[in-house]
Amino acid sequence: MPIIDIDSLQHEGVEVFCSLTEAQMRNRLEPEKGIFIAESPKVIKVAFDAGYEPLSMLCERKHIEGDAREIIGRVGDIPIYTGERSMLAEITGYTLTRGVLCAMRRPAGKSVGEVTDGASRVAVIDGVVDTTNIGAIFRSAAALGIDAVLLTKNSCDPLNRRAVRVSMGAVFLVPWTWIDVDQSALKSLGFCTAALALSDNSIPIDSPLLKGIERLAVIMGTEGDGLSAEVIHDADFVVRIPMSHNVDSLNVAAAASVAFWELRRR
Repeated sequence: MPIIDIDSLQHEGVEVFCSLTEAQMRNRLEPEKGIFIAESPKVIKVAFDAGYEPLSMLCERKHIEGDAREIIGRVGDIPIYTGERSMLAEITGYTLTRGVLCAMRRPAGKSVGEVTDGASRVAVIDGVVDTTNIGAIFRSAAALGIDAVLLTKNSCDPLNRRAVRVSMGAVFLVPWTWIDVDQSALKSLGFCTAALALSDNSIPIDSPLLKGIERLAVIMGTEGDGLSAEVIHDADFVVRIPMSHNVDSLNVAAAASVAFWELRRR
């Protein structure tokens, strides 16, 4: 593979790592040309193992024969840009990358039916825009047996650079796609829907009513506005997490962990 020494972040080919916005990388007009950035050898390795295609790498020089050696041996004939730490430190968030960035091709989008084929537990993320929360939700989903994640189109992109990093690569392990707010697609696929919300008709999350459901979709929104009245009304169940000390809600990522564990398929 060609290893290219650079002395400026203005070098041709490096713009993907330091000057393109998330929207430009996503390339809505030509999705097949979309890219994303994975950071750190561990996260990049998870992406490789999941079949994602590398396009180029940016690596601190000392890591070429160090932390990045294994993944460099797997990337094939792609450009690997390298330079000194002081110059690469100009990249936003560099201190969290462990010295290695990899530009990768976005996978082709899938339908809700394809992503949920054979699934018994899915998470539906409605309007969550915080990158840290999205990354944490995916990490919990992977760890706690959620088969797929569906996101409304006003939610954060799971392949956002920070979301990928926070998830520790879990976004590559759990199938996901975009979904409309309307729950009819889920119900037509045989899912019961459970909306996490505080309402007069909610049931506790450990209710026996929820235990034996064959296919369950857990819907959650932001801790600020929560789910809309329409989403709550259309759900088969409204579910609450019982709390103490007059605390009325949890951060959505924390609530997701509790819900995924309690509602897992037994």
